[in-house]
Amino acid sequence: MTSIAKMIDHTLLKPEATKDQITTLCEEAAEHGFMSVCVNPYWVKLSADLLDKTDVKVCTVIGFPLGASATETKAFETKQAIEDGATEVDMVINIGALKSGDYETVKRDIQAVTAAAKGKALTKVIIETSLLTDEEKVKACELSVEAGTDFVKTSTGFSGGGATPEDIALMRKTVGPDLGVKASGGVRSAEDAQAMIDAGATRLGASAGIKIIQGETADSDY
Repeated sequence: MTSIAKMIDHTLLKPEATKDQITTLCEEAAEHGFMSVCVNPYWVKLSADLLDKTDVKVCTVIGFPLGASATETKAFETKQAIEDGATEVDMVINIGALKSGDYETVKRDIQAVTAAAKGKALTKVIIETSLLTDEEKVKACELSVEAGTDFVKTSTGFSGGGATPEDIALMRKTVGPDLGVKASGGVRSAEDAQAMIDAGATRLGASAGIKIIQGETADSDY
């Protein structure tokens, strides 16, 4: 499971997460060799300080979890997060704009974040698959590619649905072989993780990372 560990963003995005819990998250990530910790923006600086002597990256979320912030707000939030030590940013698309057919707004929104992060942090675009039709999932992925992101990602984990192998396969087919695809939400076991990887995922977002690499199953994933 060592190789899977390096695909996991060890995640704690609950609003009630405490300093002690974030500290434990970072310690676990360093101990088990996870790719990153994924935390809310407030915890980026602490996480970056705690992980300074390790190769664990600090990932944060932008416009989270609704995606309905102004484009300028998302861009500012990205710049601030990078200043605080984030090297990966997972942004939520403007879901309402996508479902309204306002594709230019969705693309501009993504471009603002990718431009703010360019050369400083990896960008991942959360399309929130549970709220989209298959056609909308495809369109969201196409817009993400056009806007220059590094990854597309299934879910926030806050909208009642998570990653499925079917959605991962559809996203992989849409973005092609070179872009990253991150499965998040519902990845609770080694079997879940392997199913996502087999479908085309190159990164996994989960709070159950330790149980996944130990071959156990968690009760929840966020």
